[in-house]
Amino acid sequence: MNPVSNSGNNENPFDASSFVQRSIQSIKQQAGQENVICALSGGVDSSVTAALLDRAIGERLTAIFVDHGLLRKGEAKQISRTFNSFLRGKLITINARDRFFQKLQGITEPEKKRKVIGREFVNVFKEQAPIGEESGFLAQGTIRSDVVESGQGVESRIKSHHNVGGLPKELGFKLLEPIRELYKDQVRLVGKELGLASELIERQPFPGPGLAVRIIGEVTKEKAELLQEADAIVCREIEQSRCEPPVWQYFAVLPGINAVGTKSGRRVYGPVVAVRAVISTDGMNARWAPLPHDLLERISTRLTTEIPSVTRVVYDITSKPPGTIEWE
Repeated sequence: MNPVSNSGNNENPFDASSFVQRSIQSIKQQAGQENVICALSGGVDSSVTAALLDRAIGERLTAIFVDHGLLRKGEAKQISRTFNSFLRGKLITINARDRFFQKLQGITEPEKKRKVIGREFVNVFKEQAPIGEESGFLAQGTIRSDVVESGQGVESRIKSHHNVGGLPKELGFKLLEPIRELYKDQVRLVGKELGLASELIERQPFPGPGLAVRIIGEVTKEKAELLQEADAIVCREIEQSRCEPPVWQYFAVLPGINAVGTKSGRRVYGPVVAVRAVISTDGMNARWAPLPHDLLERISTRLTTEIPSVTRVVYDITSKPPGTIEWE
């Protein structure tokens, strides 16, 4: 089964250069002389959106990065360094970790997690009142697969995305979504056309709610920190292995179950870590990646050795469909 791309066909291939030119003109026409705020997660979609806005309006752009404590290990610092280096506009970083963990207390249902996180993002933006008074637009990195999975239009909902469905009226912003009609592979081509660094545009996708949808059950600071460590190990080993065919997305999951193990001759009852790796081009369809057995062994050994509480590692061999790439 080959990965399917939505970037066009031989008769009508996607032209990234033409898209960039049209998008820049469209942003200029829509924004006029008003300022624009961009919701920046540091992922491919929001990064390309910010770069398009930077080309179109320059210093009238303010990018807001909200650190909710559910990012990959070291990612918050990396995002700040990257965007401070090229944005002509302003970058505002907000540390909102404690408030997000507090809001997620006791919540276990996946859709409720997504809605709580989406609502809290809105609250963070509402608190930027001085900016809101000066800015007429909020830009988001919504892409076509977000719209499809959220069930907008005729499609049935698979899962909600907090960047789909419009903005609360009290925010007072108009919405800009310059890449809404693109699929992930097309977004990467646009990023390349804009001259973004390959480590930025080729990085694997990351869900808007972050690690919250990779922690089955209640989300806590302790679980998030454990998953960050586990995910860093999984990512490091797969990236160093240079698998063929290339793996499109890979990460660790906490399934929310414990298992018995033995360490140093002692009984341990600790969390199970699941490993997920898939091959795809745009995320709409994907097949599980047949990782080499020696790679899986290294990942398992590192997870159970370097994280004292982890007792067992399992590998997810579900394709999309019937599964989704994320567990929640």
